[in-house]
Amino acid sequence: MRTLVIVPTYNEAANILHTLDEIGIYLPAANVLVVDDDSPDGTGSLVAARAATDPRVALLSRTAKNGLGSAYRAGFAQALELGYDAIVEMDADGSHPAQRLPALVDALHVSDLAIGSRWVSAGTTKGWSLHRHLLSRMASIYVRWMLGTTVRDATSGFRAFRSQTLATIDAASTTSNGYSFQIETLHRAHECGLIVEEVPISFAEREHGQSKMSLGIIIEALTRVARWRHHPFHPRVQHATPASFSPSKASP
Repeated sequence: MRTLVIVPTYNEAANILHTLDEIGIYLPAANVLVVDDDSPDGTGSLVAARAATDPRVALLSRTAKNGLGSAYRAGFAQALELGYDAIVEMDADGSHPAQRLPALVDALHVSDLAIGSRWVSAGTTKGWSLHRHLLSRMASIYVRWMLGTTVRDATSGFRAFRSQTLATIDAASTTSNGYSFQIETLHRAHECGLIVEEVPISFAEREHGQSKMSLGIIIEALTRVARWRHHPFHPRVQHATPASFSPSKASP
C-alpha cells in the first residue's frame, strides 16, 4: 500500500528530525508529510531542510496554530488528492513507537482503521504518573460508555486509516481540533460499522518539549462526546470492505 505518515508539529524542533529518522528506518517505503503550525522554535525550517535532500519528506506550512484536528484534516486532504492507500497519524515527540508502524499498516489488510493501543494485552506506557494513567483510562471508559464502542484505547493518536475509510467517515467534515478529534473519527467509524483493530504499542512519555494537553482540551472532549451520543453520524458514501480493497494506481 502506498503510505503517507502525517506528523503535525508545533514547537517540536528537539524531536522532529529523530522522528523522521525513525520513520525512515521502520517504514522506509512510506512518505512523510509534516504539517507545521508556524512553530516559533524553527521546526518548519528543520523539516524544510530535510525535505530538500529527502524526497520522501514534505512540509505543509500553516500560518497559525489551528489545532490538531485542523492539521490532520489538511493532511488528509493532500493524502486523498495524491492517491495514497494508507494514511497514518503519528506524533512528533517520540511517544509513538516507530517500530510498530509496519504492524499498524499491515492491520489495514483486515481492518478499516488500526489503532495503536496502550490498553490491550501487550500494550504498555512508560514514564507516566498514576494521575496520567487514570486520566487516560477513564477517558476511554467514558467514551466506550457514552458512544458504545468496544475500543479500549479510544483516545490514542497513533493510528492508520485506509483511504476509503476517510471518505466513508467524511473526515473533512469533522469539527474537533483538540484530542477529541481522535474520538470523533473513531465514533464515526463505529457508527458506519467499520472494522477497527487495536495493535498493542508501548507508549513513552516525551523526553523533550511540553505536552499540548490542557484543561480546555479535556473539557472539549467531554462535551463533544456527550453531544455525539445524541447525534449519530450517517455516512454519505458506500463503504468498501477490506476484503475488496485494491491499491490505487496512482504513480509514486
